[in-house]
Amino acid sequence: MWAFDNSYYRHMDGFHVPTRPDVPPEPRLIRINRPLASEMGLSLDGLDNGQLAALFSGEMIPEGAEPLAQAYAGHQFGTFVPQLGDGRAVMLGEIITPDGRRFDMQLKGAGRTPFSRGGDGKAALGPVLREYLVSEAMAALGVPTTRALAATLTGETILRDRPLTGAVLCRIAASHIRVGTFQYFIARGDTDRLRQLSDHVIARHYPALVETAAPYEALLEAVVEAQAALVARWMGLGFVHGVMNTDNMTVSGETIDYGPCAFLDAYAGQAKFSSIDQNGRYAFGAQPHMALWNLTRLAECLLPLIDADEEAAIARVTAILNRFPERFNWHWLAVMRAKTGLFEEREGDLALMQGLFAVMEGQGVDFTCFFRTLASDLAGEEQARDQFMDPTAFDPWRVQWAARMATEEGRVAERITLMNATNPRIIPRNHNVEAALEAAYAGDFTPFEALLEAVTHPFDTRPEWENYATPPDDGGAGYVTFCGT
Repeated sequence: MWAFDNSYYRHMDGFHVPTRPDVPPEPRLIRINRPLASEMGLSLDGLDNGQLAALFSGEMIPEGAEPLAQAYAGHQFGTFVPQLGDGRAVMLGEIITPDGRRFDMQLKGAGRTPFSRGGDGKAALGPVLREYLVSEAMAALGVPTTRALAATLTGETILRDRPLTGAVLCRIAASHIRVGTFQYFIARGDTDRLRQLSDHVIARHYPALVETAAPYEALLEAVVEAQAALVARWMGLGFVHGVMNTDNMTVSGETIDYGPCAFLDAYAGQAKFSSIDQNGRYAFGAQPHMALWNLTRLAECLLPLIDADEEAAIARVTAILNRFPERFNWHWLAVMRAKTGLFEEREGDLALMQGLFAVMEGQGVDFTCFFRTLASDLAGEEQARDQFMDPTAFDPWRVQWAARMATEEGRVAERITLMNATNPRIIPRNHNVEAALEAAYAGDFTPFEALLEAVTHPFDTRPEWENYATPPDDGGAGYVTFCGT
């Protein structure tokens, strides 16, 4: 039926446990992502909503699928847990797309697995729809991310802080291999499987490294580069992941796990939203530092593969890790130049951009609205300036920005086009997401559908979407997200 080719199931013995999803009592389709299905070569011809619900809820296993739960470990808020694994997710298998790419197909919320650790393995409707909304918005914004293929109701009621409607998300990823997957085997002293995992990751995600003289060093360098680019994109959108544990960092460089995530409304460098992040470990401004922390944990796992002499191996990985700040700044400045209408690199750009955020701090400046309206400054308007509680605070930086623009050629119209193609009008604003989820719990999916349509066209201007581009009256103060497990 579909082009399954399950290399992880066949070749990675000891990395997973064969696991079938629970059969839901009354599956019902909420949403199917037909454009993504088409891109993946998944024919849905002749399948009605009942059959689609059966396929994407776990009631029916597609032909060629070989379901499994992956094993991994992880640092959770700095504390190492030697065994985590897929506690509420079952990977159906790997799909080969018509253009030869390989993707995992996973059911999230599909019931207990050998890694559930006493949990029910289920997912509530709210977290499923949140991940659908935010992951598809991130894809539309050009951010590497897992994708949502389908969402289904299960016909169950699950217990969290209150009884909630049960649901399943069908998630697509380049792979679900995490830093925590490597940690699982280093914790067990299993160097052979660590090497096997590294070789699998290189072949799957970084095939150009296969013939290099030092492939495991090159692997670390590649993951460092991918994560530097990814987190720079997050920072350019005001995105706060919320739970950057090592089991939530993929080696492919995709954003994964949209549990307690949020977007900045009013800018604050240390903004945090997760109910379980009491000390701000994963606050907005801490994300580059935490990415490096996680990459250091990956480097520790690779030490025995890089050099039998531990001191020599440490020296080699340290040199690679020390390049992360430079690589992050390079990617972040590329993002910020586009956001501010600059085409060329100049010395002093880092100080200029850091100075902008210093000016924004404490001024109640809506992150998304500010950058979207900044292009209006080039037309002689002051919409960006008006975002500040004290507009005069913006004036010195605006003078510096104008002087910086004067150092390069470029027509005003070209700058405006660049900025409007980079700075979205519409993001999944936290209050809009919450409203859509509450309506869905009450049985009304119309707000979810409308918001999904808007956030997957983030640069469009439509009168009926104006409310999605408007920040909350309180600037998002006091907003809290929850993990959903």
